Amino acid sequence: MANLELMRELQVASSGKIVMLVIDGLGGLPMNPGGPTELEAARTPNLDRLAAESLCGLSVPIGPGITPGSGPAHLALFGYDPLQYEIGRGVLEALGIGFDLHAEDVAARGNFCTVDEEGRITDRRAGRIPTERNVELCELLRGIKLPEVQIFVETVKEYRFVLVLRGEGLAGGLTETDPQRLGVPPLPVEALVPEAERTARLFNQWIAQAKEILADQYPANMVTLRGLAKNPGLPGMKEIYGLRSAAIATYPMYRGVAKLVGMEVLDTGESLEEELETLRSHFADYDFFFVHVKKTDSAGEDGDFERKVAIIEHVDELVPAILDLKPAVLIVTGDHSTPALLKSHSWHPVPTLLHSPYCRADQTDEFSERGCSRGALGRFPAMDLMPMAMANALRLTKYGA
Repeated sequence: MANLELMRELQVASSGKIVMLVIDGLGGLPMNPGGPTELEAARTPNLDRLAAESLCGLSVPIGPGITPGSGPAHLALFGYDPLQYEIGRGVLEALGIGFDLHAEDVAARGNFCTVDEEGRITDRRAGRIPTERNVELCELLRGIKLPEVQIFVETVKEYRFVLVLRGEGLAGGLTETDPQRLGVPPLPVEALVPEAERTARLFNQWIAQAKEILADQYPANMVTLRGLAKNPGLPGMKEIYGLRSAAIATYPMYRGVAKLVGMEVLDTGESLEEELETLRSHFADYDFFFVHVKKTDSAGEDGDFERKVAIIEHVDELVPAILDLKPAVLIVTGDHSTPALLKSHSWHPVPTLLHSPYCRADQTDEFSERGCSRGALGRFPAMDLMPMAMANALRLTKYGA
């Protein structure tokens, strides 16, 4: 298990660079019994060849049987215990769009959604409305006023927005309103601790006004709120690992979690090729790179097996260009599994490989769920990846005499 204090004590300077390629929602399931997963169905000659030269295994983001959200799953990849450092998704979304989040703020990640005449959710993402429409709707919602608090409503991307309440006496410890299933109405915000009662009432008052404003804005005629929380403050990766760290990600939430742990977020384009070019152009400037691929997860959540396969194959085509940069360590993994069969995140462990000149290659000959299950790493906590990466980059000294 990763120990941040131990990492702080043992980290040493080195020229070895680490690249962590996170293929979001990588793990999958067969659509039919006995069939291949998305990763097994994909043609991935470069990843298979890399797996044969690497340490492989199946990483467990939180614990056996626990389905992770994206925030805690990424924290685990960066070596932070997600059970100790509980981060609300609202905080990550706010930081990801560059919002100046204050200590007294409570932030929520919002979804525009579609409800029927009875108020029951028929589409949790409002048909993935375009970002331009999101901007128009957020402008409408900025008309909402509440007593004794400032309200900020900011567009994130497509159907996602950020809602921030700012004022004295606000508290975290709040439930979400998204039931994460169709055919039922959004839930009310409830306080999990007594000091959050007033904050819950304020959020519910905001939702009631938003409902009226959006009533004729089909398909985005209602909202749900997730991850209502304050910024807890985390020790940074520079402090813990001695790494100058950079994030290359297209979606704000992942830029947010990177900022939360002290990474510099690099400007990049929307395509995988643009992300690769960003990595290439900044490779001399940092010690650690988090490179995020989002669209595998989106395809899994949409139940689109073939699209997820195609995106994995696209990632495979770019692997040689990453290797040409000669990182001391290349990790390829996912934050969690998102099987198209389930159309959601799942608890299944995630195929993972770690490549470096100093690792002992195992018997894995393909990068897949079945292949990685034969790897020397076995099933291991995702938090262990950073200590292994640090060691293989020659960035950890000996413990004890």
